[in-house]
Amino acid sequence: MTSVPIQPIKAIDFTPNEMMIVAAARELAGQRVCFVGVGLPNIAVNLAKLTVAPELELVYEAGVFGARPARLPLSIGDPTIVTRATAVTSMLEIFGYYLQGGLIDVGFLGAAQIDRFGNINTTVIGDYVHPGTRLPGSGGACEIAINARAVFVIVRQSKRSFVERIDFRTSPGNLGGADGARIRREEGWLGSGPSVVVTDLGVYHFDLDGEMRLDALHPGVAVEDVREQMVWQPRVSTTLTKTAPPSAEELRLIREVLDPESVYTS
Repeated sequence: MTSVPIQPIKAIDFTPNEMMIVAAARELAGQRVCFVGVGLPNIAVNLAKLTVAPELELVYEAGVFGARPARLPLSIGDPTIVTRATAVTSMLEIFGYYLQGGLIDVGFLGAAQIDRFGNINTTVIGDYVHPGTRLPGSGGACEIAINARAVFVIVRQSKRSFVERIDFRTSPGNLGGADGARIRREEGWLGSGPSVVVTDLGVYHFDLDGEMRLDALHPGVAVEDVREQMVWQPRVSTTLTKTAPPSAEELRLIREVLDPESVYTS
């Protein structure tokens, strides 16, 4: 678990979403090149660059490497992502030369559904032909999940998102478990699969057999709270820790610089 110097504040001073974003950003300490997904990954990665990972190179699938956006991008196609970027190129080159070339250290993704092995659904809820909800789909998420050296996921936790079986596998995680690494090798995928899942309740990593394990609880959250918001019974670390609360500076950056309209934190 990555630790950073913090200035403790009262738990009532931050929201669960703010705690989730801060915890996700801290996980990026020490990372060098990150392929950024839209939504919550976007704000978490940009917060990391302003705090624990100033040398982090942000890569957006629209064709931007080394993005230094003047404000938080609204999407991967927002013109602000080219601000002071190291390189602006085509999507073909970003995916073919950077991602499939093995140059991405971590891909940061969101999820509508995730299972215990880190398989992600962002395509459809319910039957594919007659869905209850049609979601945005993969975009570049499947290729990121396959080829980034590690995959981080940020998702709000509930029984609707933490499911026993996802309705559609958009982005492969550890597949069926321990055999996931073998399947990845046989398929020629470059990445090792999911490494971290951060929710509004805690932080998960993965055991050697590919299953998610609860390693840290956010302030004010108990293990029973976690169990109530997922379908399966989670593995819990024998050295379960508490997440350090956000610092005043982390909250200032979220509220005043990255998300002043509270799009992600409300």
